[in-house]
Formats: sequence, structure tokens, C-alpha cells
Amino acid sequence: MSSVAFTRPNLPEALVAWKKLLADRGFATELLWIFEENLCFEKKPDVPGGIHIGFQTRFAPVPQESLDIAYEHFCEADARIVFYRLGESKGRSVCILLGDAWFNDKQESHGYVRRDDWGISFFPGQKIEIEEVTDMRRWIRRLRRERPLHDVDFCMTLAAVDEIQIHGRVLTAGERYSEAMLSKLRRIFSHAN
Repeated sequence: MSSVAFTRPNLPEALVAWKKLLADRGFATELLWIFEENLCFEKKPDVPGGIHIGFQTRFAPVPQESLDIAYEHFCEADARIVFYRLGESKGRSVCILLGDAWFNDKQESHGYVRRDDWGISFFPGQKIEIEEVTDMRRWIRRLRRERPLHDVDFCMTLAAVDEIQIHGRVLTAGERYSEAMLSKLRRIFSHAN
């Protein structure tokens, strides 16, 4: 998708199409949007692939404007945007917004519904219940590394949303490191006074 041949809709228009697709498939149209910090990967030998995906919003709540910010940020790139449904919880579809060229070749045979005129794909997923993790011990012990690459690895972080709100863009790794060091130095000097 090096030459842009699509026109992105505004977020409300894309959400109307997403909810219609979910309704057509018999899925909940009340949406709960989550981000990377909300994902909870756990080893479970009794599930296919040995990895269970849950989510939490207790330990990293999602600010209301996060979806708007993530969508606008993903719209700035030529890469495909994906509205991805992980499953249902408490009568809501648990969704995550993804964006990367990784999805450019994903077709209906992979479960994706393409809107090439928008540069967007929709992944309604299966009729499954996704677990909301509320136990802090499970959350702390979640897998952070050493797991297979998953489509949801191409989501935005809440930390990046914060950076966009504060700085107007996502920081580079060096800038993020400098911010952390300055924060530590401020704490040290505040205790010295």
C-alpha cells in the first residue's frame, strides 16, 4: 500500500460499519475497547496452542478518548487499520484497534472482512466468551515474552496514547528513556531538599 488508493472514513462512520457487521453475525454491538496494557496472556495447557488470552481494565483503565486518539494516529500511516474483536464479555464485544502493514495480505480466508476503499479490515472473530482478569496475582504473572506473535501485538499502547496527548506524537525510544531518567532525577532532588 505504498501509494494511497483509499479514503479513510471518520471514526463514527467506521464504527457504524463495524457494529453492523457484528450485528449481522449475531455478536454484541455494545463495544469495550482495550489496548496492549489490557491484554493478559497466560499459559494454559488445556487450550489450543497452550496460550489463553484474557483482558483486564481494573489495573490499566482505558480513558474515554483513547480510541479516537489511536484511530487518528493509525490514519496518519498508509498501513491497514483493523477493527478486531477478541470475543464477548458481559454482553459486550471486547475490541482492539490494530494498525500495521502485517494485515495488508489478510483475506476473508483468514477471517478478515476487507474494505479496501477505506484501507480498513474487520475481524469479527468467533462466538467465544473472553475472560476478564480481576486477580492481581494473575495479572502480574501474565506472559510478556516468549509467546507466539499474535495479531493483537499490532495494537497501540495506552502509554503511546498518553504521549500523543502530552507531546502531540509518540516519543522515540531515546526520548522515552530521557523522560524516565528526568522523572527519577526529579524524585531524587525533591527528597534532597
